[in-house]
Amino acid sequence: MSTTPKTLIAGNWKMYKTEAEAVELASGLAASLHGNLSADREVLLLPPFTALKAVAETILGRDKMLLGGQNFYPSSEGAFTGEIAPFMLADAGCTHALAGHSERRHVLKESDRFIAQKTAFGLQFGLHMILCIGETLDQRTHGSVENVLKGQLRLGLAEVNKDEVTPEHLSIAYEPVWAIGTGKVAQNEDIIAAHDFIRKTLVDFFPHCGSNLRILYGGSVKADNAGTILRLDNVNGVLVGGASLQVESFAAIATAA
Repeated sequence: MSTTPKTLIAGNWKMYKTEAEAVELASGLAASLHGNLSADREVLLLPPFTALKAVAETILGRDKMLLGGQNFYPSSEGAFTGEIAPFMLADAGCTHALAGHSERRHVLKESDRFIAQKTAFGLQFGLHMILCIGETLDQRTHGSVENVLKGQLRLGLAEVNKDEVTPEHLSIAYEPVWAIGTGKVAQNEDIIAAHDFIRKTLVDFFPHCGSNLRILYGGSVKADNAGTILRLDNVNGVLVGGASLQVESFAAIATAA
């Protein structure tokens, strides 16, 4: 049976940082984390496409520092103007990728079917996929949290070969939409309840490895709350937005007790 992978501290830089700024940030993080990152943790950087290669070269050879893509199109190649393929991410040094991030769901209007296609295609290609799920404030207010989470999991994983899923290739990120970039953080009991439900659902979906798949929390994670969040049951890492854009704050999150 697979064992639970290391705690993952992921920084999603979204549409920020020029190549030079990204290199400066990656260099600063590498220096700050050198010798200070515990053996059971690893750090994933998710820069914009234009900075991937430069960041890859910056962190090359750095133990426990990984690179990922924020998005890709589920095809090996083709006439898809403005898109990039998984092999292009890999060529730039990526081992990981996101699918289903709330901004792509709610701002860019990606459908559950398209998210499922990306998740399955990325896994088939060999990327470690992080499937993001989470409810809106309206859905939480109306008591639909569990239905939303189960539905997004079921639909997002609909095209995945379940027998081939392992903790080394798939993680889930729970990001309550109302807590992303708002400064609002879900209460500990809310995070525990959501992660517990996700865990039970994953065990139902993947009896062979569901208990060991990583579940990350994302939603206004900062240096002053990361340690508490990381100690909660079934929290196996964090997906960090704004606080990952500064060396001091992201390094503090990565090394939070």
